[in-house]
Amino acid sequence: MAESAAVPPGWNPRFHEDLVGLDPYDPEARAFAAHLDRMEHTGPTFTVEACLDQVGDFADSSNRLGGLRYWVSALIAVLIVFGVIVTAWDIVTHAIAFLRG
Repeated sequence: MAESAAVPPGWNPRFHEDLVGLDPYDPEARAFAAHLDRMEHTGPTFTVEACLDQVGDFADSSNRLGGLRYWVSALIAVLIVFGVIVTAWDIVTHAIAFLRG
């Protein structure tokens, strides 16, 4: 039980497996361990939940960015939303034309 009290918050078991020798209290080492966890995260990509998780991962990574990369990712997100709106508008106008005529 004394071992569980010595475990720091945010502890990652990678410091015993992949990152042997790195300081587990170092913020950069913790960030690298979290990066390795994200890189090895696999799961089904053909479900709605998986697609939403991937969108969430994109949003989290773009929030960590700064400067030009942040604005480029924001522009990509805006262009995707704009494309969805234009496509929906096109479908609605064609459906209305089809129903009228």
